[in-house]
Amino acid sequence: MLANAPFVGFIPVRGLSEARSFYEGTLGLSVIDVNDFAVTLTSASTKVFLVKVDDHAPTSFTIAGWGVEDLASAIDTLREAGVVFRHYEGFGQDEREIWHAPDGDAVAWFADPHENILSLTQFA
Repeated sequence: MLANAPFVGFIPVRGLSEARSFYEGTLGLSVIDVNDFAVTLTSASTKVFLVKVDDHAPTSFTIAGWGVEDLASAIDTLREAGVVFRHYEGFGQDEREIWHAPDGDAVAWFADPHENILSLTQFA
């Protein structure tokens, strides 16, 4: 039923201004609307809503991610912008914090200012 419907994503944040700065300024997403409750951005053709949640508590798992063609280059660009990539014990990540999945995908994780876990994946 929804296979052809556009997907939209929601990311909970404590403060819209700080979140907007990160998602727009650091990650390069385009802002299309701002109100007291949310900032609406686009990532390719996907709408992403940063939703203000005063009692937001981050999770320990990935809540959003992007597929990239060149993971190493994307990591370098984001590191230059101040993004710190996460290291997870037992995953066998390489020196760039990239995990190589058994299916050949390569994944790296980082957090937004509200400790939401985000990822970049270069698909095999």
